[in-house]
Order: sequence, then structure tokens, then C-alpha cells
Amino acid sequence: MTVIAGFDQERVSKREFVQRVARRGSVPLPVTQQVYDALIEELIELVAKGNKVTLTGFGRFYPQEHKGHRVRFADDDGSSQIDDYTVLKFSATRAVNRAVQDLAD
Repeated sequence: MTVIAGFDQERVSKREFVQRVARRGSVPLPVTQQVYDALIEELIELVAKGNKVTLTGFGRFYPQEHKGHRVRFADDDGSSQIDDYTVLKFSATRAVNRAVQDLAD
């Protein structure tokens, strides 16, 4: 457990998360693992193709473009360039953000 700014934070691994979902949903662990893997793969594939994925009542996943830029590394002449790249972003609904806050209190 890590203490950050007065808060106790516990890192939950993928394995623990899937186990918790399986218990909560009373679904066999292997089935939950398959669904988790398929969900993540589908989400990444859709966003990589430029789609926005909205899970009603939860939030929106979308691609965000970043411009390339010059970088300086200790082991080169300072002329390295990072090309334009895309990252996956997530925006939770207000209801989800409120629920997180309520459960944190």
C-alpha cells in the first residue's frame, strides 16, 4: 500500500480486478477473463481506428492526437524526433465521478 498526499492507495492488478468482477457477477473466472480480454481488445481496436466508444452511464473512450516533437537524449546529438502519435483517453460521466466521490468519502 502506498501513501500519497494523506490517502491510502492500493494498486489493484489485472488478476485481482478480474477475480473481483467474477465474484461480484457470480460468473466463472475463466468466462470473466475471456470477456475482459475481448472487451479490452475491442476497445483498443475501435479507438485505434479513430472511433469514439461511449458506454452510456459510464463514460467515453476516444483517441487524442499529439504532435511530434524534438527530444534530447543523453546518448545522441539532440536531433531525435518523435513522430505524431495517438493515445487513448477516457472521460467519465458526471454520475460516475459523483459515485466515485461518494464511495471515497
